[in-house]
Amino acid sequence: MGEKIQQLMPDYKMIYYDILFDRSPERIEEFKELFEKPTLSVLEILQINQKIFGKADKSVERFNQRHRSYNSNDIFEILEYQKKNNMSNMQLANHFKLSRNTVAKWKKLFLFR
Repeated sequence: MGEKIQQLMPDYKMIYYDILFDRSPERIEEFKELFEKPTLSVLEILQINQKIFGKADKSVERFNQRHRSYNSNDIFEILEYQKKNNMSNMQLANHFKLSRNTVAKWKKLFLFR
């Protein structure tokens, strides 16, 4: 079942590679390490997007946030980031542009089993 879900996900490495190739091929070397990985996590995808496009305005950011989805591995990675950086739910939510309620729900679902 996991393989079917994995096949439905976009190939972000190819998408971002093509964007870089079209916009600024000289920067491809900057992302070489990320492009060589077998898969990219949500955090890595967000990092690449930030580096390529810079900071988006509020309306674009709000639109993009509504269309994000996270699998369990991504959620664990985000919660691990919180633990590693000793962040509160509010700090984590602000950092990743999430709702505090979402962070609390994730912790309830995934950490307190």
